[in-house]
Amino acid sequence: MSGEAVRVDTTSPVPPYEQIRAQLAALITTGRLPEGERLPTVRQLAADLGLAAGTVARAYRELEAASLIRTRRGAGTRVAPLPAGVRQGLDPVELAELARRFVAEARAAGAEDAAVLAAVREALRER
Repeated sequence: MSGEAVRVDTTSPVPPYEQIRAQLAALITTGRLPEGERLPTVRQLAADLGLAAGTVARAYRELEAASLIRTRRGAGTRVAPLPAGVRQGLDPVELAELARRFVAEARAAGAEDAAVLAAVREALRER
């Protein structure tokens, strides 16, 4: 993967495999991971994240089921062409839903609104 990082928050109520799946799906559907881009092996990504290989394997299986990646013996795992009906980028409704989930998780963790806004601003600056 060309510089794109997947991060897992082990304190999150969202299972690690789902965090990996969601992050990779977002990178693929927004075009930040282009068609043909090679992904790390299951073992490599698991080692990088400090997780069990089965956790990463489940995320990859779900991405394959969604036709976002392909794994071929000898060629590794690569980003597949986007399936028909999957467009690049998020529409405003999808973006609003992501924001609602983030706010809900942050509040459940005890963050106040000012801290949530500060975290979003910081994340935007990291880009």
